[in-house]
Amino acid sequence: MKYSLLVGSVLAVMASGSAMANMDLAKAKNCMACHSVDTKIVGPAYKDVTKKYAGNKKAEDMLVQKVLKGGTGTWGAIPMPANAQVTEAEARTLVKWILNLK
Repeated sequence: MKYSLLVGSVLAVMASGSAMANMDLAKAKNCMACHSVDTKIVGPAYKDVTKKYAGNKKAEDMLVQKVLKGGTGTWGAIPMPANAQVTEAEARTLVKWILNLK
């Protein structure tokens, strides 16, 4: 019983650490200048992105490309610029984090 509580606690800390690491990546790559987790700023709130693409099996690949190359029209007239400072691996990490927000 104590072992399972310990394992559960360690997994919870690891999961929250991973979530914070991805928030840190979003901040480092300047994503948070236009987005937030809960509230629309210039771009949509990340939780709104999560809801919009829930269950869409192609969403991850499509959003990675949107992070890298930019785009317009999905969330209104304001375009999302390309992000040359973000690698494909970093974009994938960010998109996975966004799509798994609760």
